[in-house]
Amino acid sequence: MKVSRLNFAHLPTAIEELPRLSDHLAGPRLLIKRDDQTGLAFGGNKTRKLEFLVAEAQEQGARTLISGGALQSNHCRQTAAAAARYGFECTLVLTGELPEKPSANLLLDDLFGAKIVAVPDRKDRDRILQETFDNALAEGKKPYLVPYGGSSPTGALGYAFAVEEFMKQNVHADWMVFGTSSGGTHAGLVLGQRVFGYQGKVLGISIDESEEWLKSHVSVLASDASERLGERIEFTQADVYANADYCRAGYGVLTDAEREAVNLFAKYEGLLLDPVYTGRAAAGMIALIRKGFFKKDETVLFWHTGGQPALFADKYANKI
Repeated sequence: MKVSRLNFAHLPTAIEELPRLSDHLAGPRLLIKRDDQTGLAFGGNKTRKLEFLVAEAQEQGARTLISGGALQSNHCRQTAAAAARYGFECTLVLTGELPEKPSANLLLDDLFGAKIVAVPDRKDRDRILQETFDNALAEGKKPYLVPYGGSSPTGALGYAFAVEEFMKQNVHADWMVFGTSSGGTHAGLVLGQRVFGYQGKVLGISIDESEEWLKSHVSVLASDASERLGERIEFTQADVYANADYCRAGYGVLTDAEREAVNLFAKYEGLLLDPVYTGRAAAGMIALIRKGFFKKDETVLFWHTGGQPALFADKYANKI
């Protein structure tokens, strides 16, 4: 089955060794997949998904991209950039109080020309997102709704094909470890694992959702995404590995664990993580290494999904 896709991500992304961090942690061999370098507006994992989502929007004759997320959403920053590049209008429904002077991702959203709709209370976001879409439809703006995190069956294809890319790089890894939240990256990797024959394990470290929710949501999303490639594959919750032990502080809450992870990657490897997603995922991975979860003779690949602009957000600047 032919799948529509644009090609604007800088692919394949590099795989690098992390020898000094591995030595410091006295753990397994560590690798990192540099999806922070996918090229669109400082890069990140959403760029892979947007290659498929924007292609679908074009096919449907859309003129406006609408999406939502947190005030410092990496997904929304990349969506706004893709909209600018391909001539769409863009409206972002963001949770939080707009500051007098935007910083980090919010500043970039503005530079890309996105219209911002601020929602003070997160419980109202879904309703206002739908109202925003309905209003744009009524006004003849031909909107396309980009789901939270790009996590739809179409968006998940980005990471199914990322597994194919990894396999072609001929690098061995017993584990893939990454941050998971809305589930699109997770579902894509689970699908790609099956379709392209990756023999290792795919472990999502939860940023804000329960293990039960992730297993249920990701298995359904991977199953639905499989239909885009041909015959449906029924994934079960047993096919999804997720760990929700490191997100109890809540979404976007910076703890000592995230601070340590950001500092260790910077100090030992000269790599920057973000405080919300990769910082928390790396903190979980580090904790698991210290617990002996991974065997010393195994190779663990950490999938860097980007997000570094958040380091410069007022909420986190000078708190790392």
